[in-house]
Amino acid sequence: MTVYYEIRHYQARPGRRSEWVRYMEDVVIPFQASLGMDVIASFVDSEREDGYVWMRRFEDEAQSEVLYAAVYQHDRWKNEIGPAVGELLLPEKTVVSRVTPTPASPLR
Repeated sequence: MTVYYEIRHYQARPGRRSEWVRYMEDVVIPFQASLGMDVIASFVDSEREDGYVWMRRFEDEAQSEVLYAAVYQHDRWKNEIGPAVGELLLPEKTVVSRVTPTPASPLR
């Protein structure tokens, strides 16, 4: 089993970060968590205007595949949440890093 994390950097549309954070915390995170996604952190970026960062944890590749399908193939995501996300973010500015904890990391 190889635990890993996704660190997702987003750019909200100009002036819409507060709206994005509310939507993320009120809708996106609860929806994903209800389907088993382990969202472990949510941040506003202090160095990038309209920047936002969040993290998810996965036990292994197989689990991530199951969770990705559960979330992103869900009718609510496709018909409601996904389109709203597209209105609030600049998708072309998204950067996703996949990181694995070092042997001494408390996040192992």
